[in-house]
Amino acid sequence: MLSDPVLTHRPEDGWDIPVLVWRASVPLRAVSSGPLGGGVGPRNWVVNATVPMSYHRDDPAAHLAALADRFDLDGPGVGLLTGVDVAEVVARTDTGVRAWATVGLGTPLWAAAPDPAHAPAQRVGTVNIVVYVPTALGDAALVNAVATATEAKCQAIGELGLPGTGTPTDAVTVLCPTGDPVEPYGGPRSTWGAPLARAVHAAVRDGGAVPCVPWSQRRTG
Repeated sequence: MLSDPVLTHRPEDGWDIPVLVWRASVPLRAVSSGPLGGGVGPRNWVVNATVPMSYHRDDPAAHLAALADRFDLDGPGVGLLTGVDVAEVVARTDTGVRAWATVGLGTPLWAAAPDPAHAPAQRVGTVNIVVYVPTALGDAALVNAVATATEAKCQAIGELGLPGTGTPTDAVTVLCPTGDPVEPYGGPRSTWGAPLARAVHAAVRDGGAVPCVPWSQRRTG
């Protein structure tokens, strides 16, 4: 079982910066694209940490591992970073599937668009999605669940009227219990993929409907 996230803070660079921490009561199986704990395997926790828009570290995995140590998080876990104030996380539940999203859509882009001639102005632009499915998923179903979550995110962004499929730094994490038997499918019309899609869609749509100001701009503005 994955706990609801706990909002905490860390002192860093003279600031008190928000962090969301999820803890699992027993190890869960996970698939993630996060900079720490990415891939497929057992995971005990998830961290989604706000960073200032001036963030320039080239070792995000090491940074997140240090945060895990600070919060006494044992074993393998997943670490995510965002310029969004993670206190504004949006949670939605559908048929037992729980989804949380921190939504920054200041830099939407089309996935297959050519590289821009000029770098965009610095705006908050990361959508981090964490999903808990309350039944064991096979490897293929886990991978499919990531695709389903991404499709649902894209649908929400389209409904918000934004020109893009996401941002350059989005991340998805899907967790589920271990054990047998496992569900073989995670697509949008499968038993668990359908509620996953609805929960993620609602979280991203509702989170993206509110203007997002980067956390560090609030602090300095």
